[in-house]
Amino acid sequence: MNPNEVISHIEPKKKWLDVDLKGLWRYRDLYYMNVKRDLITQYKQTIMGPLWYLIQPMLTTIMYMFVFGGLAGISTDGVPQPLFYLCGVCLWTYFSSCFTSCSNVFSANQGVFGKVYFPRLVVPLSSVTSNLIKFAIQVGMFLAVYLYYLIAKDYTPSLGFVDTYGAVLGTIVTILLPLLLVFMVGMHAMSWGLIITSLTTKYRDLNMLIAFGVQLLMYATPVIYPLSFAPVQYRVFLNANPLTPIFEAFKYAFVGAGIFDIISLSYSFITLCVVMFFAVILFNRTEQRFMDTV
Repeated sequence: MNPNEVISHIEPKKKWLDVDLKGLWRYRDLYYMNVKRDLITQYKQTIMGPLWYLIQPMLTTIMYMFVFGGLAGISTDGVPQPLFYLCGVCLWTYFSSCFTSCSNVFSANQGVFGKVYFPRLVVPLSSVTSNLIKFAIQVGMFLAVYLYYLIAKDYTPSLGFVDTYGAVLGTIVTILLPLLLVFMVGMHAMSWGLIITSLTTKYRDLNMLIAFGVQLLMYATPVIYPLSFAPVQYRVFLNANPLTPIFEAFKYAFVGAGIFDIISLSYSFITLCVVMFFAVILFNRTEQRFMDTV
């Protein structure tokens, strides 16, 4: 045996919270490869290719303008309808894509998981990252529409951060807050997705509820309507949704509409920490024996 040869020992996990952080770093090449695969293979044999990243939110925004803005007459708090709906659609697309990809980690990768060892968290983390890149592309399209309204339509959003904190500090907060909110959305989606994928290894009928549940959750989140539009007696239920303060603050940061509440955002962050704690426990526990049930 070569004395300089590095020998790796693979041992079973002994603790539910035993997250192999060193293993995640050691398998970073696999992480990069999964991100590249998710970005390239999804639209590899399509006519429009990556343009679907832009076409989907554009068509969705147009449909929302027609149905909710036109037929239903739902207010957008004085924000032009394309800006309001596109802002919510981009963020919701990021959340739903992350949640959907993370909610079928075990079932979609059972062939690979059963043959070779690597930290299983590499897969959901790479999904969150690849969807974040897609989200960045869609935000670029949103900013182009935003600039169009600023220049061609003389639209002036009322950015509350600038008024509250001053020009310089308000601008810094406006830039940094969306990054924090995107992180929170991605972690919320991954945490709930890990719980679902852990449960679906044993209870297969939960797979049928994923798409339906995501659709219902969208209506319980202020994506296509401002929170101020909801009747007062229903706001307590909407505020119980940890995604509500994130979407409201995201729209507040970009278009000046929505509600920015530190207490609500703190509630969302605490909920994220609790859910992630239980998600990691359940994911690690399921990882040790999922091949017997999948």
